[in-house]
Amino acid sequence: MTETLAAFHFLRPEWLLLAVPALALWWLERRETDAASRWRAVMDPVLLARLTVGGDHRRRLSPGDLLLAAWLLTALAVSGPTWRQVPSPFAQSARPAMVVLKVTPSMLERDLAPTRLDRAREKMADLLALREGAPTGLIAYAGSAHLVLPPTPDASVVDSMAQALAPDVMPVQGDALVAAVALARTTLAEAGQGGSVVVFADTVPALNTSADGGPPLFVFAALPPARAAADPALRTAAAALDAALIMPTIDNQDIEGLARRLTTAGPPPPAPGEAPRWQEAGWWLTPLIALLVLVWFRRGWVLA
Repeated sequence: MTETLAAFHFLRPEWLLLAVPALALWWLERRETDAASRWRAVMDPVLLARLTVGGDHRRRLSPGDLLLAAWLLTALAVSGPTWRQVPSPFAQSARPAMVVLKVTPSMLERDLAPTRLDRAREKMADLLALREGAPTGLIAYAGSAHLVLPPTPDASVVDSMAQALAPDVMPVQGDALVAAVALARTTLAEAGQGGSVVVFADTVPALNTSADGGPPLFVFAALPPARAAADPALRTAAAALDAALIMPTIDNQDIEGLARRLTTAGPPPPAPGEAPRWQEAGWWLTPLIALLVLVWFRRGWVLA
């Protein structure tokens, strides 16, 4: 819902200016048709209501009111409200993804055989196989974050680079998760093709930051399934990063579900050199406008 509200805008906002003459004409029409307006300044309101035919009863909705509503809805419809992008027919169908891999001594624990790091690399290889042809990049982090590969459709290169990563090659020890996520989002933004970020980590630090928007984020827990389900820190970090937490399974259900979500997560990639295309939603208002116009065909409605 937050992403929808943030993306909501009008394709032709200048048409909203039609509301100004609509309100002005509605106000003038009500003023001119109120025959008793001149008497209100000199006569008691209660007496005036008794002396006026129909003075104690007013219709809640007048023809002018419905005309105003139809006019405003028409102006809203033709202004082009939208909140959803549509893929370009010339754009690549596969959406990029940045894989962020934690490379620390804790990832060498053997409670997830053979090690947490090896299992994370196996899951990553399965994900690359399911996303065949989709651009995938790689970032390694410990106490600092480093770009290993920008998004590339060559899955074998990504897998070979991931296999070469080990804690002893990282220059600084620690847990720079926030910096790694920021680097991944920056890399995707510079590519201008949309995409998502997938973090493979066993533990996460206590985060004092909140999500600042950007590509969709997924955190894959590189832990034994029972331990991952009982770790509240993972859920807390995922909520702070506005990320979806992927719980590990002994089969490929976790990776298959993640691959399906990556195919639709975030806005579709635009074609190179082409501006984003937005799906217009103003036509949803046409049935309501037609219903308001239909009331005008009621016999005696305007002159009643």
